[in-house]
Amino acid sequence: MHWTIGQVTVTKLVELEATGGSRFLLPQATPEEVRKIDWLVPDFADEAGRLRLSIHALVVEAPGRRILVDTCLGNDKQGRKIPHWNARQSRFLEEMAEAGFPPESIDTVLCTHLHVDHVGWNTRLVEGRWMPSFPNARYLFGRREFEHWSAGAGGEAQAAVFADSVQPIVEAGLHELIEADHRLCPEVRLVPSFGHTPGHVSVAIESGGERGFITGDIAHHPCQLAHPHWNSTADADPAQAEATRREVFGGLAGTPVLVIGTHFAGRTAGRVIRGAAGLRMLMCW
Repeated sequence: MHWTIGQVTVTKLVELEATGGSRFLLPQATPEEVRKIDWLVPDFADEAGRLRLSIHALVVEAPGRRILVDTCLGNDKQGRKIPHWNARQSRFLEEMAEAGFPPESIDTVLCTHLHVDHVGWNTRLVEGRWMPSFPNARYLFGRREFEHWSAGAGGEAQAAVFADSVQPIVEAGLHELIEADHRLCPEVRLVPSFGHTPGHVSVAIESGGERGFITGDIAHHPCQLAHPHWNSTADADPAQAEATRREVFGGLAGTPVLVIGTHFAGRTAGRVIRGAAGLRMLMCW
């Protein structure tokens, strides 16, 4: 699945997609409440009101650049809170190559934040050592985000993530600490979107008079457009996370900006519009 924004192409590469089992993440999104949001079906929920969620990476191809936004869960990892995220054995890197994106062709890896499902394929296990998966890339970490987690926030689980998926990049000398409004190239820049984590960023794309926006985790699911007060249990600062959702999606509503959700399943991308019951996604394909 891919989208074109002027001279920029964004391609979705799925590692894992699931329906149901999301109450731990969005406890207010009960099946009864989700069924009231009829536009979620079929892309984002099933008829029973069970949420659909995706863990995917996005390749952003701008003139002369090949940028990978977020790197999913990874293989062989340990110490993850969700059992089936441990010791995974997927063909994600091989499938990337089969789709035309061999790891060596990526020149930039951008992590919107440093949670477990956004940094996993930063590294791969080679003869017992964690090695960079994208050897020719510079890995961009938000300075504020990096400093927060490197100081030991998040307990043992986040420490394990940092140790196997972030620290090896630092030791390899491939990382850069950037500010939350950093511009990667003329077409791609970061947008500060704090709340989910202290240094969380989203990605704005502008090319040929067209615009796109990669959400990161300001919303895990489109139901949060209809109910921005539905916070994720993973939000570090729930009040700030809600304020960010209201500001960002409110500003996008009624504009031609193509919004690409970092965890949105199905067709994933659309435009935000205002309806009688609040904000919703108008799907594009």
